[in-house]
Amino acid sequence: MAEHESLEFGKADFVLLDNVSMEEFMANLKLRFDKGRIYTYIGEVVVSVNPYRAMNIYGRDTVEQYKGRELYERPPHLFAIADAAYKAMKRRNKDTCIVISGESGAGKTEASKYIMQYIAAITNPNQRAEVERVKNMLLKSNCVLEAFGNAKTNRNDNSSRFGKYMDINFDFKGDPIGGHISNYLLEKCRVIFQQEGERSFHSFYQLLRGAPDSLIRSLHIQKDPAAYNYIKVGGQIKSSINDGADFKAVADAMKVIGFTGDEIQTVYKILATILHLGNLTFGVDGDVTLIENTKLVSILRELLSTKEENVEKALLYRTVATGRDVIEKQHTVQEASYGRDALAKAMYERLFCWIVGRINDIIEVKNYDAKIHGKNTVIGVLDIYGFEIFQNNSFEQFCINYCNEKLQQLFIQLVLKQEQEEYQREGIPWKHIDYFNNQIIVDLVEQQHKGIFSVLDEACMNVGKVTDEVFLQGLNTKLAKHAHYTSRKLSPTDKSLEFDRDFRIRHYAGDVVYSVVGFIDKNKDTLFQDFKRLLYNSSNPVLKGMWPEGKLSITEVTKRPLTAATLFKNSMISLVENLACKEPYYVRCIKPNDVKSPLLFEQERCRHQVEYLGLLENVRVRRAGFAYRQTYPRFLQRYKMISEFTWPNHELSSDKEAVKRLLQGCGFDHDVAYGKTKVFIRTPRTLFSLEEQRAEMVQRIVLFLQKVWRGTIARMRYRRMRAALVILQAYRRYKVKSYFREVHRRFKNVKSMKDYGRHVKWPTPPKVLLLSLSLCLVVLTSRWWAWTLIKGLSPEEALQVRAKVACLEALKGQRADLGLQRAWEGNYLKRDSTDTAASFTLVSSELQRKDKFMRVLFSCNVRKINHFNKAENRAVLITDRHLYKMDPLRQYKPMKSIPLYNVTGVSVSPGKDQLVVFHTKDSRDLVVCLQGMVPANESRIGELVGTLLSHFRICAVWTDASCGCRITRRTVTAILTRTLMLT
Repeated sequence: MAEHESLEFGKADFVLLDNVSMEEFMANLKLRFDKGRIYTYIGEVVVSVNPYRAMNIYGRDTVEQYKGRELYERPPHLFAIADAAYKAMKRRNKDTCIVISGESGAGKTEASKYIMQYIAAITNPNQRAEVERVKNMLLKSNCVLEAFGNAKTNRNDNSSRFGKYMDINFDFKGDPIGGHISNYLLEKCRVIFQQEGERSFHSFYQLLRGAPDSLIRSLHIQKDPAAYNYIKVGGQIKSSINDGADFKAVADAMKVIGFTGDEIQTVYKILATILHLGNLTFGVDGDVTLIENTKLVSILRELLSTKEENVEKALLYRTVATGRDVIEKQHTVQEASYGRDALAKAMYERLFCWIVGRINDIIEVKNYDAKIHGKNTVIGVLDIYGFEIFQNNSFEQFCINYCNEKLQQLFIQLVLKQEQEEYQREGIPWKHIDYFNNQIIVDLVEQQHKGIFSVLDEACMNVGKVTDEVFLQGLNTKLAKHAHYTSRKLSPTDKSLEFDRDFRIRHYAGDVVYSVVGFIDKNKDTLFQDFKRLLYNSSNPVLKGMWPEGKLSITEVTKRPLTAATLFKNSMISLVENLACKEPYYVRCIKPNDVKSPLLFEQERCRHQVEYLGLLENVRVRRAGFAYRQTYPRFLQRYKMISEFTWPNHELSSDKEAVKRLLQGCGFDHDVAYGKTKVFIRTPRTLFSLEEQRAEMVQRIVLFLQKVWRGTIARMRYRRMRAALVILQAYRRYKVKSYFREVHRRFKNVKSMKDYGRHVKWPTPPKVLLLSLSLCLVVLTSRWWAWTLIKGLSPEEALQVRAKVACLEALKGQRADLGLQRAWEGNYLKRDSTDTAASFTLVSSELQRKDKFMRVLFSCNVRKINHFNKAENRAVLITDRHLYKMDPLRQYKPMKSIPLYNVTGVSVSPGKDQLVVFHTKDSRDLVVCLQGMVPANESRIGELVGTLLSHFRICAVWTDASCGCRITRRTVTAILTRTLMLT
């Protein structure tokens, strides 16, 4: 069964014992305790022995060992049962619960905390913030409830003095989304009295020893617990509890949960009020009852946020309504003391219930719609007081033991009785096992009209003075013949019972003697209406909200409130019904000794606990029974994918036959039994094997479904993309066509326009049209426009236009005036000097005859600047072969002739001076200025440059030189690469 443990540690499961007897059971339990193995299985029940020492078996590494593992794959542990409950909830979508039982000090509270920590550790793998918040609040709620509901007793330093049942809600993914806490029967009498060696609730000592000085002063309290009558007995006890550190932890936990600052302050004020109430004393002055220490009344007024006279009046008087008349009846000292104690107990109980309710308001599941979010499943954790036997057992012990009887009855019904009845009902061969059914004891307590609770309520409703002895007489009368009840009157020779005080009940866990002293008062749970009105009229809204019944008028008639016994009985019946509708898992806690020693194992004490927990009967039923059962349809629904005969749907005569075929195919036919409506599996190992095979097949099925679904998604995505592409292409075609139609509309009549459509604005191209294509259209149109203009020009006009274009390309942006707006004449020596034109014509004709040039490109009067910075009047003549420097004063006699192939470049200035430099190969540059001899408004630099560029096909190359703009010529065969420089 349980693996990974050597036999030196004993049997990890009591079902594996060779001989099922009490001696064998106890020997195995002691061996495992001595070896440090505190957990042992009985099937799916965990038996836990309190080790009374810290054990390193609850860390993150241990959590990982049990996470997702089946119950028997690892050694017995609380984590295993917690994981089993979680998997059952998640796999089968079924609510589960974990019932933790055992006597006080057996480790129930610690077990519940470890279970909560494990569930928190294995959930929310995606670290969703909201889930983490809920988990944190659920864990922190334990800290708060322990402070206000736990106390140090002689048996346990952290004993739960109330019952707690927590439902944890999970979403369909298995992550916690909220919860709800139910509390049962707080031991409020501990507020005013504790047994020798015990303490009151932790909250009082935490406040006194952990609160900062400012808070202590504001509450008018002091740090010494011995200063307060209600807790001074417990305040003198040496304890390992660190109240100071616990105070800070509880305060932090309350903030994390969501308590406001005002709410936390109100909690402290109520605790301080109860401490001050305990120190109130009453005296008598004649016939008048007085408060002896009146200073405390003023403090109570401040803490309760009410009027001082109202506090004093509520403590000393009781308002009674008789018909329409209202009477104020003064208390005796005894009545005033009773009222004071009743107020203290009621205030603490209301405070505790309000804290539980406030936590529930915060952690409850809100706005959850099962249709949207999936089914909401629950894991319940029950940590409730254990069976107790004291020397003087009171009303509270009676209720606690009744609670344990109800839980034992549930255990018997679910684990023993129902299991055997189910085998008989399903026709499974079975040998009946005897066990003690405690239904008779439950009926003894809760039966209508005859049970102890009914007799107690009947006594409380009697008119006149009702005493505890009257109640005992009623029990003796109605239960005289009951086998499990006796008293001194019914057994006169039994000297262990006192006359008119004691009665004995034979519980499943043993005989317990109860004292009836206080039963009537505790059952009535009387609190004068004056106190309720006092607290309701407080100006503190938090305190006022705890006492809603205080708003009732004095004369208003109300129903008789239910007694404490009836309320507790109803809550226990509701709890058992709630647990019965869930799949239960059990943790049975055992206390090894009374001295809290990690080494001592008291055989007799442990044997008694084993007997009253019914563990031996559980072992016998488990050995003879089956670990798992399920209806045939549900079983097929879960495991049909394992067999080819049942997947995806079977064609056999019935579901039962299909299940048989499935299990035979897996080789498990020897370990199962087939009932009328269910299949029964004997050992958990068979179930685990089925789960492993199912997990493997589910993975393959999921992969197949993923493949199909991904293919479907890909095809859908492809179809959407293809449709989008078709739409996009159609839209693009539409936009392009619209653009071309608009271009055609705008430019269709440009031939008839005066400027051939130069003024027509181009439409904005659509984004789908390539930018280069739209620019291409503009360029083509511009070329057509240019060609249309040029084709009508004469050859001379065409040469001039070509020269102007070349000039514009070379000098655009470099000079302000290029002379583009006028006609370029080229040979200006004929025009500028009419009187010398004949001489120039004669000289140019002679030069043409001599040098064989074809035409004159440019001529102009210039000012020549020599190396000595002297200027002289000269003229330049540029033909298609030579550059001539002439002297206009000597009939334009040529002074210098430079072949054009020796000219390497031309530099022009960017200013208005029209300076030109002709660069030669021999570096004897010719520097002239055209501006000196021409009209001021006529620039010829552009014409000179344009003529040279167009005639000799010279290309312009810009460089970083600083001597102006230099041009290089490109001939048909080669490019003379001088530079076009900028100044």
